[in-house]
Amino acid sequence: MRIAEISSPDIRHQSNGHDRLLAQLDSLIKQTENRSHTNPETLTTLASDIKQILTQLSQLAPFSSNSLKLYIWKLSYRLWNSCVDLSNAASISRSSPAFSPDAVANLRHVAADLLSLAADVSGIPSPAIKSASFYFKTGVVWHDLKKYDLASGCFEKATEIVSKLDISRSSDSDERKLLLDINIARSRTAWEVLEQNLAITLLNRAKCLLFGLFEHYKSLANQYLTFAKSALSKNETNSLNDALKLMNEALELCEKGLGEARTREETTELKGLKFKTLRFISAIHLQKGEYESVIKCVRVLREGSFDGGDHHASLPVLAMKAWLGLGRYSEAEKELRGMVEIKGVPECIWVSAVEAYFQAAGTAGAETAKGVFLGLLGRCHVSAKAAVRMAHRVAGDEGDGVSEAAVKLRAKAVAELVSDERVLALFVGDAAAKERIAMHAVLWNCASILFRSKDYEASAEMFEKSMLYLPFDVENRILRAKSFRVLCLCYLGLFQIDRAQEYITEAEKLTNAFSFLQLEPNIASAFLKFKIYLQKNDQKGAINQILAMTICLDFTTDFLSLAAHEAVACQALPVAVAALSNLLNFYTSGKPMPTKEVVVLRTIVTILTQETGNESEVLKYMKRAHARTSEIGANCFFGTEEAGRREQNWLAVMSWNFGTNCGKEKKYELCMEFLRLASEFYGIRVDGQVEENSITVCKSLILTVSAMIASENQKQIALMNNEVKQALELLDRAGKILTSLSTGVLDPDLFFMYTFNAYDIQGRLGNSESQQLLVKSYASSKACKPEYLLQIGLAASQGPRSNPQVAAFALNECLSALLSCPSPDYQNVALTVRKLIAVASIHKGDTDDDAVHGMYKQAYRIMVGLKEGEFPSEEGKWLAMTAWNRAAVPVRLGQIDLAKKWMNVGLELTKQIVGMENYRSCMEDFISSFEKKCLELSSSKNRP
Repeated sequence: MRIAEISSPDIRHQSNGHDRLLAQLDSLIKQTENRSHTNPETLTTLASDIKQILTQLSQLAPFSSNSLKLYIWKLSYRLWNSCVDLSNAASISRSSPAFSPDAVANLRHVAADLLSLAADVSGIPSPAIKSASFYFKTGVVWHDLKKYDLASGCFEKATEIVSKLDISRSSDSDERKLLLDINIARSRTAWEVLEQNLAITLLNRAKCLLFGLFEHYKSLANQYLTFAKSALSKNETNSLNDALKLMNEALELCEKGLGEARTREETTELKGLKFKTLRFISAIHLQKGEYESVIKCVRVLREGSFDGGDHHASLPVLAMKAWLGLGRYSEAEKELRGMVEIKGVPECIWVSAVEAYFQAAGTAGAETAKGVFLGLLGRCHVSAKAAVRMAHRVAGDEGDGVSEAAVKLRAKAVAELVSDERVLALFVGDAAAKERIAMHAVLWNCASILFRSKDYEASAEMFEKSMLYLPFDVENRILRAKSFRVLCLCYLGLFQIDRAQEYITEAEKLTNAFSFLQLEPNIASAFLKFKIYLQKNDQKGAINQILAMTICLDFTTDFLSLAAHEAVACQALPVAVAALSNLLNFYTSGKPMPTKEVVVLRTIVTILTQETGNESEVLKYMKRAHARTSEIGANCFFGTEEAGRREQNWLAVMSWNFGTNCGKEKKYELCMEFLRLASEFYGIRVDGQVEENSITVCKSLILTVSAMIASENQKQIALMNNEVKQALELLDRAGKILTSLSTGVLDPDLFFMYTFNAYDIQGRLGNSESQQLLVKSYASSKACKPEYLLQIGLAASQGPRSNPQVAAFALNECLSALLSCPSPDYQNVALTVRKLIAVASIHKGDTDDDAVHGMYKQAYRIMVGLKEGEFPSEEGKWLAMTAWNRAAVPVRLGQIDLAKKWMNVGLELTKQIVGMENYRSCMEDFISSFEKKCLELSSSKNRP
C-alpha cells in the first residue's frame, strides 16, 4: 500500500552544505516521481546518484535541527511512495515492465537508508519502528528477487534498530507483529543460503515473541511447516528426521495456539493448520516405514475434538498404504472402498490410492481396483486421462513377471472396465482425442501380449474392446481394418474359421472403400484369406488366392515365402509348391531377391519329395534349375565357394537318387532324364572345381544310355535315329572320361557297362568293326571279367543285330579266362561252350564241322579229371546227347566215318557224366551193331 506523505513546514537550512545536498536530492526524487522519464537506465542512474548524495549527507550527521530531520524524513517518504507507484503500475500493466525490479528495489533500499539517517524526529510517533519497517519491507523485496545477501543485510539492520527498543511493553500489536516478522524473515533468508542451523535458531528465538497472540502462533507454525516441506524435498539421508522435528515443532505451536484462540474462526483456522501438519507427519512416517505411527496419526485426525475430526481425502490413502505396509490387505481394501463414499475426492489422490493398492495386492487387486474406479464415477471428478492410467496400471506391461493366468485375470478386469458405458462417456468429443488414442494403445498392447502367449480368446476380446475407442471416421478406417485383420488371426487360432472370414470380409470392405486413394494396403487381407482357405482345406481356393496376392498394390515376395511356410504347416504341399513356383517367376526379371533362386528350387524339390508319385514335377524343377544355370552362370545361380558347391552337390545327388529309384521302379524314361541331369549337375564347375565328380559324371552318362535301352525294351518301340545319336554322344563323353582315368581308379563294372552300351549303340548304326574293336579293347583291359565277356558274347550271339565274330571272340576269351582261374566256374564254362557250339553251328553250319567237333572235344578235355558233380550234369548230358545226335544225319547219308566220329565223341562224353550209364550201354550196343552192319555192307560190296 502507498504510505501517506507527511507534510512539513518551510525550513531555513542552517548551512549552505545541507541546502545544496538536499536540493540535489529533492531534484533526483522529483525525477523518480515523473514516470514518463523512468526507464531501466534512468532508475539505475538515479539510484546511484542518490546513494552518492546520501553518502555525503551522512558525513554531516548527526543533525541537530529537527526541521532538517523532518525534511529528510519527507524526502525519504516521497522516494518510497514513488517506488510503490512504480511497483503498482508494473503489476497492473499486461506488458512487460519498462524498468528492472532490481532498480526499484535499489531505490527502496536508498529510501530506507535515508529514513534511517534522519533518526529520531520530534513529532513523529515511533520513528524507529517506521525505519525498521522500511528495512523489513525492502528485505522482503530483495528476498523475492533472490538477492539473499542484500535481504539479509536489510533484516539485520531492522533487527539492530528494534533491538534497542522495549517492544515487549508496547501495547501496539503491529509493532509486536513486526518484531516477529523480522525474525521469521531472517530465518527464511538464512534457510535459502543453506544456513539451516541459523534459520532454526532464529525460529526458536521467535518463540519468545508470540505474546500470546493467535496470529503469531499461526505465522510461526506455518514457517516451521514450510521448512519441513522444504527438507522433505531434498531427498537426503537425514531429511525425513529433520522434517519430522520441524513438523512436531509446528504441531506443538498449533496446540498452544488453540489455547490462545479467541474466536471460532481463529480456532477453525488453527485446527486446519494442525490437521495439515498431522497429515504431513503421517506421510513422513509412511516414508520411513513406520506404519503403526501412520495409523495412530490417522486415528487422531479422524477422532479430533472439533466438528468430528478431519475428513481430508488423503486420510484413506495414508491409512490404506499403512495397512498394506503391515500386510493387512482386508483393512486396506476397506479404506480404498471407503473413498467411494467421499464426494469430491481429487483425482490425483484416488488414482494414486488405487495404483498403490493394486501394486501391493497384485493380480488379486484387479477386481477391487476396477470396482473402486467404477464406484467413483459420478461421485468424483474422473477424467479420461485417469481412466487410461487406471487401465494401463491394471493391464500391466510385458515383462512384469506375472503368470499367464494372472495376465488373463487382469485382462478380464480391464475389459469390463473399458466397456462400461460411463467410462466410454469420458472419451466422447474432440477434447478427449489424445486420451482415446492412448486408451486404444493400452488395450492393443494388452491384446498383443495375450496374442503372443497364444491366449487367442482373451486376445480377441481385448482387440474388440480396443475398437470401442476408434471413431467411425475416415481417419480411423485404416486402424479399424487393421483391427479386423488381427481379430481374423485370433479366430483362426481358435479354429473358428467362419467368424474369421467375417472379420476379414469387413476388413476388405474398408480397404476397397479407399483403394482408389491407395490409403490402405490390402496384401494383409489377401494373405489372411489365403490362411482361411488353408484352414478349410480348400487347396484350389488357396492356390487361386496366391495369384490374387501377387496383384495387390503393396505385394512383396516375402508373402509368397510366408504362404509356402503356412501351407507346409497345414500339410497342403501342392499349395506350398504353387506359392514357391510363383516366387520363381520374379527371378527372371533380374531384380535383387531376398532369397537365392537355388534355395527356392531346393525347397520346392524337398516339398515334392514328401509325397510319392511326384517324380515328373521334381524333374520339371530340376530341368528349370539346369536351364537357369545355363542362363546366368553357375557361380551366379549356385553361389561361390563352399556354399555354392553344397547347393550344386545337393541338386546333383537328388537327380542321381531319383534316377536310381526310378530305375528300380522300372520308370526308365524318368530314370533317363534324371540321370542325364545328374551328369550335367555333377559336371558343372563351381569355382573351377570338377575333378572329384568325373567318375560320377561318367557313371551317370553310361546309366542314362542304359535307361534309354531299357525304356526301348519296355515300350517295344525302337529308338529314333536322333535318340541313337544322342546316346552315342553321351557314350563318347563317358569314353573320354574313362580314357582320362588311371587304371587303379577304373571301376570294372562301369567299364563293362560302357562297353556293353557302346556295343549296342554301334550295332544300331551298323558299325561291326567298331563293335569288334570295343570288345577287343575291353578283353585286353585289366578291368575285364569273364562273366562280363560271357554277357557280351550272349548279347552278340542273339537278336536281330547279332554279330557272330564278336560273339565267338567274346565267348572264346571268356572261356580262356574262366579256365585260367584257380577255381573255374564250370557252370559258366559249360554255358560258354554251349554258346560257342551254337554260334559255330548256326553261323558256320556244315562248312566247318571240324570246328564244332573241336568244341565238343574241348569240352571233353575239360571234363576229364573233374570230380563228380563239379561239371554241371545237365550241360554234360546236353553235350553228350547233341554230339550223339549229330551222327544221325551222316548215318542216313552213309557217311560212316563222320558218323563214327560223332558217336565216339558222344560216347566219350557219357563216360564223364554221372547218371548216363544206361545211355552209354545203349550207345555201345548201337555202335557194335552199327559196326557189324558196316562190315556186312562192306563184305557185300566186295563180293563179285
